[in-house]
Amino acid sequence: MNAPGRRHRRGALPIGVAGLAGIGVALVAVPLVAVVWRVPWSRLAAVLGDEVVVDALRLSLATSAGAAVISLVIGVPLALVVARTEIPGRSLIRAIVTLPVILPPVVGGAALLYAFGRRGIVGGPLYEATGILLPFSGWGVVLANTFIAMPFMVLTVESALRGLDPRPEAAARTLGASRWTVIRRVTLPLLRPALVAGFVLSWARALGEFGATVTFAGNLQGSTQTMPLAVFVALESDRDAALAISLLLVVLSLAILVGLRDRWLRSW
Repeated sequence: MNAPGRRHRRGALPIGVAGLAGIGVALVAVPLVAVVWRVPWSRLAAVLGDEVVVDALRLSLATSAGAAVISLVIGVPLALVVARTEIPGRSLIRAIVTLPVILPPVVGGAALLYAFGRRGIVGGPLYEATGILLPFSGWGVVLANTFIAMPFMVLTVESALRGLDPRPEAAARTLGASRWTVIRRVTLPLLRPALVAGFVLSWARALGEFGATVTFAGNLQGSTQTMPLAVFVALESDRDAALAISLLLVVLSLAILVGLRDRWLRSW
C-alpha cells in the first residue's frame, strides 16, 4: 500500500514543469518529424543511389571509422594519464584535450589549417620532407574528425576509470603482475563497456562533423565531401537529396543512441 503511494508522490510533477518538458521534446522532435514528412519516399532509393550521395556515404563511413580507431588508440592512454597520474599540469592537459567539445568546429578547422597546412608549423616541415599535404585530402578529413571526436573517447573512458573497482588491479599487482600486464589483462577488460561506448560515440561524432572538415579539408566531391557537407550543398540545388541524406543521418544517429543505451547505463 505504502510503496505505490511513495512511487506516485515521487513521480508527481507540477503541470508547469511537465509543460516545459513537453516544449523541450517538441523543440527536438518537430524538426525531425518535418524531415521525415518531407522525404521523397517514392524516389528515396533513386536519390540515395545517386553518385554524389554514394560517394559522400562511402567517404563518411571510411573517415569516421578511421577517426574512431585513432581516437581509441590515442584517447585511452590520454584517459589513463588524466585519471590515474599526478603529473604536473594534469588539469591543463585534460582541459586542452577536451576543449574541442565546446570549441566552435570552424575555429578547430582554422587551428588545424595553421598547424598542419602547407605553411603550418607542423604541416610545412612535413610537406617539405615528404611531400604529404593534409588539407583538402581524405587524410585531412580523418584528422579533422579525430580532432573533434577524440574528446568523447577521453571523457567516457576517464569517467569509467574513476568509477572502477580498484581491487582486481590491486590483486593483480600483489601477485606480481607488471603495470603493463595489469592494464592489458585487468584494466582494459573491465573497461570494455566504456571502450565500446567511447568508440561508437567518437564514430558518431565524426560521422556528423561539418565545420572543422569544411574549413580544413574542403568540400570536394569524392575526395573530402562527407554526408553533412553533401547536405549543405544539396540544400541549394537538390532538396530531395538533402532530405534523403538527412534522413539517413537521423536513422544512423538514432540507431547508435538506442544501441548504446543499455551498454552505456551498465558501464556506470
